[in-house]
Amino acid sequence: MQRLILCINRRSTRLPHQRVSHIGGIHPDGRHWKLTLEEAILAIESGERSFTVLALNHEVFPVVIARDANGTKYLKATADQDLPESLLNLPECHREWAVVENDVAL
Repeated sequence: MQRLILCINRRSTRLPHQRVSHIGGIHPDGRHWKLTLEEAILAIESGERSFTVLALNHEVFPVVIARDANGTKYLKATADQDLPESLLNLPECHREWAVVENDVAL
């Protein structure tokens, strides 16, 4: 199932590709969802879920898994170059949004 990413939580690091710690959005029924970066990567790799993001130019792009120079996996939009600019431009997810684990409704 495909979900639109509406927000992220950030880590404190100077490396842009390592800044995203969580992604989040809203279910069609209005409930919030949030996944860790690792959960989102596993969901994409397993084919269980796919994600999109609304870029600054108001186009929706698929989110894919990329690797940095050290081989560390991170998420970025297909429209991005090497850095996850489309995700980093999103607002911060509310801290009270619970991290959803094994939520089949995602």
